[in-house]
Amino acid sequence: MNSNISTGNNSEPVNDPQTVVDQAFGDELLATEWLRWWALVGLFTLIPIVFVVFKLVVPATFSRIFGDAPVLMSITVVCGLGIAYELGVRWILFPRVGAGKRSFELARIANTVEEVSIPTVGIWLLTYAVDPVAALVSPAAEAYYLFIALSALRLDFRHCLLAGATAALQYMALAAWLLQRSGVQDAGPLSEFVFYLDRAAILFVVGACTALVTWRFRDVIERAVGLVGERNRVVGIFGQHVSPQVVNQLLEQQTQQDGEARDVCIMFLDIRNFTSFSENRSPEQVVEYLNKLFGFMIEIINRNDGIINKFLGDGFMAVFGAPLSQGQDCRNAVRASVEIVERVTQETESGQIPPTRVGIGLHTGRAVTGSIGSHQRKEYTVIGDVVNTASRIEQLNKQFESQILVSEAVWSALDTRPEPVAMHPDVSVKGRAEILQLVQLA
Repeated sequence: MNSNISTGNNSEPVNDPQTVVDQAFGDELLATEWLRWWALVGLFTLIPIVFVVFKLVVPATFSRIFGDAPVLMSITVVCGLGIAYELGVRWILFPRVGAGKRSFELARIANTVEEVSIPTVGIWLLTYAVDPVAALVSPAAEAYYLFIALSALRLDFRHCLLAGATAALQYMALAAWLLQRSGVQDAGPLSEFVFYLDRAAILFVVGACTALVTWRFRDVIERAVGLVGERNRVVGIFGQHVSPQVVNQLLEQQTQQDGEARDVCIMFLDIRNFTSFSENRSPEQVVEYLNKLFGFMIEIINRNDGIINKFLGDGFMAVFGAPLSQGQDCRNAVRASVEIVERVTQETESGQIPPTRVGIGLHTGRAVTGSIGSHQRKEYTVIGDVVNTASRIEQLNKQFESQILVSEAVWSALDTRPEPVAMHPDVSVKGRAEILQLVQLA
């Protein structure tokens, strides 16, 4: 049994919340239709069995209630027609699922009206076995409530209203017609049309209440699907370079991703002598080497509340303070830098990786952060002079034969400062007129 449904031909991934909701409901429509189908077929099968058991177990009571009327035959015929109709629905309505949303919806509307009409047919056939008044107040009339309740599985309040209105109108019209027939026995208030008018009103109210419950239920589902869509949107923007903690905070704080100015600390990392290393090794060996290095480096960055924004072949750019800030961005960046250098040294000394040195540059300042691109492809990025300066500082590691250089802005932002290896005052940076004060930490 295939319970998948496609109500459109859009094969492109979408981020629009309403489209996500529509697709989520479209995927569930056929499943609920199958549930309704099995419930109704089971009901139509069970009802004749119940009456047969009733007649066999307490025949005297059965005869006293129904007399010689062929009630069992009438019930069997009605339920048989119901099963035949549901089999027709199986072969007519369900194939329309792939025929388009409008065609499927029109078929469902017709199906709702037709199913609610089954109790009407049952009451009418029952009048050939019992008095019309008895038929109007028989359990067959109570079946309207069952079909109204099952309309909730359509996940559309309009179908519930339609079921309630159809049941009320048909019951009211049938009562008016039957009470005008000759031979109707006087049953006191039960012979008055106003009695059945009240029952018809109750049927409509039940349909309206079911519609209200369905509308509320759908609203709850839409909100839930919207939250899932938001989570997928955030994960889609940041991908695997965001730690799970950052993703959860983004979802909780509803951070704006279209673009905002904020203070960040930028880290640039470069693997020294990578070109000469890769010249003498196969591409597979180079990839394996980079994966080992980046594996623990990413873990360290994530653990210190940063994100890897870009991989740059033999290095990367990391951001601390965006998309979220813990208030200690410079401290986290410095701590991550020291941990990376220490871990590289450990891995090298243990023989896990070839002899490796890295160069890290840190700078902090104001930047514009957000998603840049089109609806087809977006990337979270950071733009500003702080990025260019951090890159230039990293390159100065070659000049000073160092591994970690931080700007005076980063150094001043630290509440607890590690012991510096050296101070480099009045450093000229390529492309900048401003003289920088740098601190060497490794």
